[in-house]
Amino acid sequence: MLTVIFGLSGALVFGSGDFLGGMASKRMGAFLATGTAGLVGLFLLAGFTLFIPGTITPETVIYGLLSGVCGALAILLLYASLAIGPMSILSPLGALVSAIFPVMWAIFVSHESLAWFGYLALGIGAIAIVLVAFTPEKEAVKPRARGIIFAVLAGILIGLFLIVLDQAPSSAGLYPLVFNRVVNVTIMFGSVAVMALIRWAHRRGLFGKDGKPRADLVVGDGGALDYKKGILLAIGCGLLDATGNALLLIGIQLGNLSVMSVLTAMYPAGTIILAAVVLREKITKLQLVGMVLALAAAGMLALS
Repeated sequence: MLTVIFGLSGALVFGSGDFLGGMASKRMGAFLATGTAGLVGLFLLAGFTLFIPGTITPETVIYGLLSGVCGALAILLLYASLAIGPMSILSPLGALVSAIFPVMWAIFVSHESLAWFGYLALGIGAIAIVLVAFTPEKEAVKPRARGIIFAVLAGILIGLFLIVLDQAPSSAGLYPLVFNRVVNVTIMFGSVAVMALIRWAHRRGLFGKDGKPRADLVVGDGGALDYKKGILLAIGCGLLDATGNALLLIGIQLGNLSVMSVLTAMYPAGTIILAAVVLREKITKLQLVGMVLALAAAGMLALS
């Protein structure tokens, strides 16, 4: 039961952070948005360790650093895809992909087992993610190819991130996430110099005849920078992302990776709700059905 509570709450908080990350990426670029959010998350997670006990071992450091590489690239690509939009489609698509690899790993490598209705719940959860992700209705906004590619790659890396975190000792507490954020910040701010070089090349027209930078990787939407709003959004993203990841790690330490990977993949619910309220993106009937099935699957997993 505790695993489901931590998993669902962590997913919703994580998804809300993704929404802010996507909004920040539109205003300051995915590199800088991710780095800023990671720096804020580092300080918050370091503060969490004062209240949540844990031990630092070589395994804690190694798996924390490896998860940082996977997580940094995953979040960079995820925020980039959300900056392209539509968030209500690309976020669930990445979530669907992110659930596949940890479940397969848990069942076939770690040999985890559930009650029969637990496996049924995993299937229902997968169907729920599909329904939320794919919206064939006429009123649904169609995503661009680049956004789909980024979302799929982000999903693969999120899955690897969960697998690596699951290898860290359960006695490590939140320290793996602290080392995770150290790598995140190092990679992202180290990339800012490269980003500046790419911006210069775009202005020179080296990456396109119009010389306009791409919103998803370099600067804001349409090349319009708004660092003031971008930084505020990135700070909010960092607070939510760190809190969501802390809840997810605790859930992994308490329960099964297969269960947590499916629960983690419910994170688009937070993104979709905020996208509907703030951006007026339409939530279709299929997405609503998917959310209901997701809650049903979570309840079954709590009993398995």
